[in-house]
Amino acid sequence: MTIATVNVQLDADAARIYQSASKEDKKKIQVLLSLWLREFGMPSKPLQALMDEISDKAQARGLTPEILEALLDDE
Repeated sequence: MTIATVNVQLDADAARIYQSASKEDKKKIQVLLSLWLREFGMPSKPLQALMDEISDKAQARGLTPEILEALLDDE
């Protein structure tokens, strides 16, 4: 894996915490940030696909339009 250096602006408290962290903790933070940025860069599902997936799961668990309507009417 190739390593690159970037400058990231942080709020003062976060910067202080990072700067005072041990070498081992800094490495952990760097790994976590790398993983998070990779995940952030992955294309997300379109909203309609996500809504369809949620609907399919709800129906598979027994949610019917009538039950949903009754739940929404209770509010």
